[in-house]
Amino acid sequence: MSGSVRLVRSSPQRSPALLSAPRAAALYIGALLGPGLLMLPGLAAAQAGPASILAWLGLLVASGLFAAVFAALGRAHPSAGGVTGYAAAGLGSRAGIATGWCFLAGVISGAPVVCMIGATYVTDLAGGGQLARSAVAAMLLLIVAGLTLGGVRATTTIQLALVTLLVVMLITAVAGSADAARAANWTPFAPHGWSAIGRAAAVLMLSFVGWEAVAPLTPRLATPARLSRVIAVAFAVTAAIYLSLAVAVIAVIGRQASDDVPVSELLQHAIGPAGRVVAAGAAIVLTLVTVNAYLTGAMTMAAGLMRRGAAAAGSGSAGTSSARAGGELRPAPAARSAGAWRFLAIIALVGSLELGLCAAGLVTTTQLITMPTTLFLTVYLTCMLAAVRTLAGSVRIAAAAAAVAVAAVLLFTGWALVIAAVVAVSAWLAPRRGGGPHRRQADAVRLEPQEVLEALPRGVMLGERSRLGSLDGQVSSGPEGSERIHEQLIGRERVQCLG
Repeated sequence: MSGSVRLVRSSPQRSPALLSAPRAAALYIGALLGPGLLMLPGLAAAQAGPASILAWLGLLVASGLFAAVFAALGRAHPSAGGVTGYAAAGLGSRAGIATGWCFLAGVISGAPVVCMIGATYVTDLAGGGQLARSAVAAMLLLIVAGLTLGGVRATTTIQLALVTLLVVMLITAVAGSADAARAANWTPFAPHGWSAIGRAAAVLMLSFVGWEAVAPLTPRLATPARLSRVIAVAFAVTAAIYLSLAVAVIAVIGRQASDDVPVSELLQHAIGPAGRVVAAGAAIVLTLVTVNAYLTGAMTMAAGLMRRGAAAAGSGSAGTSSARAGGELRPAPAARSAGAWRFLAIIALVGSLELGLCAAGLVTTTQLITMPTTLFLTVYLTCMLAAVRTLAGSVRIAAAAAAVAVAAVLLFTGWALVIAAVVAVSAWLAPRRGGGPHRRQADAVRLEPQEVLEALPRGVMLGERSRLGSLDGQVSSGPEGSERIHEQLIGRERVQCLG
């Protein structure tokens, strides 16, 4: 290795806590459910009428495939850390970088959309047209950006508590409005033609993104043999919630299901006028917490992708940088602070553009939602293709089927597919335009314990990880870049080391 490793401090190590089966199932459910359920069922019904239920059913089948494949990827590549690592493992480092930037672009374009969902429920309660709704969405986005910049972060416990609130609210809305269901609302079944089902699926896909977020946690299950049960429970719960909500929106609201606040309508049937107040309050809280979680994770991913791209520009290979933690590089605190300002400035710029277009009536809410959905679909497509190349057996077949399903939905995304292609191709080609073999020496990076272990050369003999102290260190890579990463089994842990 051309760089050097300098150990700075040693302290007792704390291994990641193991997850019980119930908590793992809760994390899976929490990763799937979100504010999108407050609006997407109505938008899907507007696209395809009652036939939108077929889009829900089709995506639920695909969701089961995603669950199995991402769980297998999490077991097969425990140190990959997420979609970037999974894509790189099967399709190469440049594909990994392109996948990461597509995911990041999905978050950047999706944050204003989530804020628009919360704003829609606010203006439904307080009144106001499209201009007022866009203004409220912009205000919510600025609030979240400020909180995130100040270091406020929604913990997993808070997120799970709010998901529980969402589930309770949805159950109340569906069960309480059941007596208002009308069979006549199911006819005509496909008023906009059968192709409209594909367009509805392209909108609904945003509700099925999340399986990739918890895949890296699969090695932390206290009882790995229960993974199948955990996934089955999570899938059953989410499927029941999705289908019951979709049926209620169609059967109760009927032709007015195109309303952007279907849950508010259902709650009004269930508990009276107070239902709109409850829905608006829940929408605001869910929006703030969800977008905060998006931005916090996205800032870390952005820093890692920038450094991966720099490594690829100099050595022609991304993902071989001299230090990684969970598949993403972590910048020094000062760099993270400066990067946070830049990243949030980009969020504000993109948000202003999207919300401004929406306020002017140039784009619809459905069109705004289609953009991040298409980017996430692109991420899922690369991960499924990578799984086909790296996995085996029935999971490999599931990955192939899921890839076909994703490709089919992508065909209905329209102009947004062009944006996803531009992001992916630009990210793929960006390292080639970077520095060459004489690029300047990389800046020092403050590392976590796992990063220091991965930076050690192959020849260093390590004991079991449980007997090693926690280390902070710095790694500086020379102009030749770092060397190949390979996996070694240390104790019961699979560790990636440089050779």
